[in-house]
Amino acid sequence: MASRVYHGSVMAFPIRICAVCSEEFELKPDKPGFANRCPACSEPDPTDPKTKQTMDLDERKTAAEANEARRQAMRDLLYRKDS
Repeated sequence: MASRVYHGSVMAFPIRICAVCSEEFELKPDKPGFANRCPACSEPDPTDPKTKQTMDLDERKTAAEANEARRQAMRDLLYRKDS
């Protein structure tokens, strides 16, 4: 159904112009992606598992320590007692 019924009259979806390919498209409520891109340009690019970077043990440990330090700093800021 390309249009919606609103109080007995037919209301069409708004026509937009894609910011990437400059094609016109109808902006539908359940359209995935961005409101200024057509459905073809909104589709995510497939990623290769080879290009995904993996972290080794040292990098994971460093990231975990940094996250723990961030959590501790936020906890100190949020729950400190002002005397």
